[in-house]
Amino acid sequence: MLTKAVRLYGANDLRVEKFELPEIGANEVLIKVVSDSLCASTYKAVIQGTAHKRVPEDIAQNPVIIGHEMCGTVVRAGADAADKWKAGQNIVIQPALKLNNGYDPGYSYKYIGGNSIYAVVPEIVLERGCLVAYNGAGFYKGSLVEAIGCVLRAFKGMYHTDYSTYTRTDGAKRGGRLAILGGAGPMGLAAVELAVNYAGCGQVVVTDLDKDRLSYAEKMYSPESAAKKGVDLRYINTSDLEDAAAYLKEISNGGFDDAFVMVPVPALVTQAEAILGEDGCLNFFAGPPVHELQGSLNLYRVHYDGIHLLGTAGSISEDTEDVIKLIEDGVIDPSGMVSHIMGMDCVPDSIFAMKTPSGAKKVCYNELNIPCIEIAKLHEYGKTDKMYKRLAEIVEENGGRWCEAAEKYLLENAPRVCL
Repeated sequence: MLTKAVRLYGANDLRVEKFELPEIGANEVLIKVVSDSLCASTYKAVIQGTAHKRVPEDIAQNPVIIGHEMCGTVVRAGADAADKWKAGQNIVIQPALKLNNGYDPGYSYKYIGGNSIYAVVPEIVLERGCLVAYNGAGFYKGSLVEAIGCVLRAFKGMYHTDYSTYTRTDGAKRGGRLAILGGAGPMGLAAVELAVNYAGCGQVVVTDLDKDRLSYAEKMYSPESAAKKGVDLRYINTSDLEDAAAYLKEISNGGFDDAFVMVPVPALVTQAEAILGEDGCLNFFAGPPVHELQGSLNLYRVHYDGIHLLGTAGSISEDTEDVIKLIEDGVIDPSGMVSHIMGMDCVPDSIFAMKTPSGAKKVCYNELNIPCIEIAKLHEYGKTDKMYKRLAEIVEENGGRWCEAAEKYLLENAPRVCL
């Protein structure tokens, strides 16, 4: 079958091209990838090329399809997979296969990746339980499952200890105080969504230096809506503060129970330790783009105050299934994470633009021939195109958020790619 995809041939060498997929094997599944959410992890793979641990050495001869936050529909299943997977069934991919060679969909395979119209799900993905049924409303939400799953895994990885008995309790402290440092980006927004609607935090403080990102975050996840859930949610631009750590300790009544560091800045790790209270848990969530990143902690506090540091990366199929259930049950609605929509031809430029982060999640609709559009500026396109005018109206009716109704209208009315 002919497909179109974004393929990586080497460091900084991305090409959008059409090519033939092979016939599927008995234990493989052919899928149509409706949407994929762009991730900074892809940017790291693109700029590093074969130096990246998940990218094969031979991509110059055997290019790989990028994109690992995919949601789509089963087209056809091989004979041995047909008992479970049926045509028309919606699915997401859990890309972290946990293989010894580190190879994963979206980084390592010739015929599967999120930025492809059609893809072949190989047997290893089925064996690992990483092809997962999705019955939620909205393909774009399915494309956010992997990102949210990584943050959910981070919440699960946090822990606290009763030092009178050395009894350990997993998870962020329920009813506790959580700091999300450098948290106005897409993963920070996922953390806010889970902190307010899943983790049971009492106070959530989000810091950042970018006023535009903070403004966007506050609009999508407002303190007023969080207060209705019993959560004290605050957004703070720390560039305005003379002593950010002192201020954060003050508003947290002496220290936070948990802290996420969402950007790979050593000074933020140091700050996170400084603002934690006793038995505080620090999760260095951000993935550094370099192999050497040194930082410092007050080791006196590690010993006497029980401060502990961990890092969580990626998720597992259990997390994928848990996030899908949270979406399907209406516990979380990650729509506020989506700041842009685009067609496949825009992916390379959007990936390279990640050198300077902007916006939140950018969702690619692979089969559509549309530019990269900021959701908040849809009305500008609507001045000359009635389709975008109606799309802007639908989004406005939903409080400025991307939504299932907007996606449905877009998929039914936007121009499509010709294969």
